[in-house]
Amino acid sequence: MAINLKQIAGMEAAYVKGHRMCAGCGVAVFVRELFIASKTAGVDVVIANATGCLEVTSSVYPESAWKYPWLHVAFENAPAAISGVERAYYALKAKGKIKDDRKVKFVAIGGDGASFDIGLQSLSGALERGHNILYIAYDNEAYMNTGYQRSSATPLYADTTTAPFGKKIPGKTQTRKDLFAIAVAHGIPYAATVSIYHWNDLITKIQKALTVEGPTFILSLTPCIPGWNMPVGDAVSLAKAAVETGYWPLVEYENGVYKWSSANPKQLKPIEEFLASQKRFAKLLKNPELLEKFKQDVISNYEKYKKLCGVA
Repeated sequence: MAINLKQIAGMEAAYVKGHRMCAGCGVAVFVRELFIASKTAGVDVVIANATGCLEVTSSVYPESAWKYPWLHVAFENAPAAISGVERAYYALKAKGKIKDDRKVKFVAIGGDGASFDIGLQSLSGALERGHNILYIAYDNEAYMNTGYQRSSATPLYADTTTAPFGKKIPGKTQTRKDLFAIAVAHGIPYAATVSIYHWNDLITKIQKALTVEGPTFILSLTPCIPGWNMPVGDAVSLAKAAVETGYWPLVEYENGVYKWSSANPKQLKPIEEFLASQKRFAKLLKNPELLEKFKQDVISNYEKYKKLCGVA
């Protein structure tokens, strides 16, 4: 579906001002782009939001930033809750209590804590059962809502409050979990990774995810200002750098076929361009041996997805 900048610039916001997110938050940018995709695709959305930064900043009683049907549930059960909403909707349609023919997609949204860790069982069940849902994991790579604790999405050697980079233990010593591969392994019809900088790529992919029948999955890199310990205003530029350095390859999985996004660079930039302005990597940058291991981990993941997509 074609996207016109002038058209989307004049759209009424469905995630409105007045929320309490940090200035420059990558998640807020992503949610605005999500609703542009919904409007341009002609799909109504019903949302279940797991506990996390997005929920707690957007729905402080008695106010709400949401102009769509929206449900807050616990950290671990947003996929289960939206599955129940979806089943109830189709049951009411079958009984003739809902008579309109609008296209509706049921959307669950969670951060990496709710998606990679606490809610993984619920997410797996919802994908396996084949509900007509879109699950969105906004990945800011730690438990940012509760004080920047490490999650299984936290990258190698990142400095967090529960995995600090010190003399004996250099931050998080495990590689990040590949949630995209886990989602695809459920045999779902569509999945994609996105970056908030590449708005056209992002909106196009979410349009697909909303219009494909059955369970779909979007994984978005959404930089966190305080958690990444970076300058205010750098979220979008860091999302760009993540793609340009190969840290965050943009890929799709559609009906068994992997696709490499044209937004991926033809030549990778040094990984330091992504790391340099984030204080969570300040000590890593001073350790050449660990930095080399970090680079190899990034390149290994990048080449894995190039190969899956059939890119030489």
